[in-house]
Amino acid sequence: MLWYPYTQMRQISELPKMVSGEGVMMHLEDGRSLIDGISSWWAVIHGYNHPALNAALLTQANKFAHVMLGGMTHNPALDLAATLVRITPEGLNHVFFSDSGSIGVEVALKMSIQYWKNIGYNGKSKIISLKNGYHGDTFKAMEVSDDSDFTRAFSDVLRRGYILDIPEGGFDADAAVVKQATDKLEALLQREHQNIAAFIVEPIVQCAGGFNIYSPLYLKTARELCTKYNVLFVFDEVATGFGRTGKLFAAEHAGVTPDIMILGKALTAGYMGHAATLATSAVFDSFLGDNYEKALMHGPTFMANPLACAVALQSISIIEEEQYLQKIDKIQSIIREQFDSFTSPAIVAKRSIGAIGAIEMKDAACLSGFKEFSQQHGVWLRPIGNVLYLMPPYIISEKELLTILQVMKDWIQQIK
Repeated sequence: MLWYPYTQMRQISELPKMVSGEGVMMHLEDGRSLIDGISSWWAVIHGYNHPALNAALLTQANKFAHVMLGGMTHNPALDLAATLVRITPEGLNHVFFSDSGSIGVEVALKMSIQYWKNIGYNGKSKIISLKNGYHGDTFKAMEVSDDSDFTRAFSDVLRRGYILDIPEGGFDADAAVVKQATDKLEALLQREHQNIAAFIVEPIVQCAGGFNIYSPLYLKTARELCTKYNVLFVFDEVATGFGRTGKLFAAEHAGVTPDIMILGKALTAGYMGHAATLATSAVFDSFLGDNYEKALMHGPTFMANPLACAVALQSISIIEEEQYLQKIDKIQSIIREQFDSFTSPAIVAKRSIGAIGAIEMKDAACLSGFKEFSQQHGVWLRPIGNVLYLMPPYIISEKELLTILQVMKDWIQQIK
């Protein structure tokens, strides 16, 4: 029997079975078709069965599908690394590949802790993270994620660091409100910086933790404070990267360069698992030496998989050539316009940025039965807790997007 994720298998019911996809449509075995409103966990940004991505995959498969990166290299890996250095914030000059976003986070945290050892600092191993943050399901990633259903089964064995609140007020928060949050960050850094290796954040939007949006002013000041107190600043852009927030990378909203950045999900447009952890030259140079003592001893078997690299390169080319940021701006406008008409006493908050829209309800019970309702109305959406959200593929038409939003609105309006 297939074991499904985030599922109590004793309670599982018959699941819809997808047999093919085209554009934003998921075609099911029973003849139904659903509009994908969440890009298959935020990865399928170009939709399904994209001809250019298919061609890139097949072209590389006809050469070779995989080769170890240990002691060997290949052009897809070299070209993708160069492309990621070109398009990410200036200064992220070195790329380490892995096979999932969670592993990319593990790599980033290992880099952060070993960096300080390599340059002669002892004891800097604690990590600061944010309340409601989520960074993946592997162990170090769970340690820097907030306590939630994702991590609770392992709470007794996780060695957590420090957790801070994001500033209130959303993207356009008042500077005084942001300063309250950054003052708490500075107080912690003043007191504990000798024990702290890094501060990891999901920049601008905390996705799985509730789609909380916060001010870029926080990131600007946090960048200054991390530099001041000798702490690395790490951006987890697994969910926010490649246009999801309206900029190619969420870091661009703040105009800052982190010391380390993690990419995944949309990196390969949903075709296969792959991730990249980028670092500045200062971080990279600390691992240079005459022996393995300073080397980064990490090497996933499928890192820099040629198929994944080839698809990622083609995906980035499509984003640039077809002006995807303009498509995302249009999606944002439609979501915000439609959200204005969503009214219900059950709504706690409405949040949107780029190709992300989220409605926070008063409790999870408000959304009980919504998955089935959305499927009955031709849409694929899956709430997280008490949050109903959409993160559609960027190729979605206005008509398809309005259909998704109408299904959300119809459900909310019938809540008693």
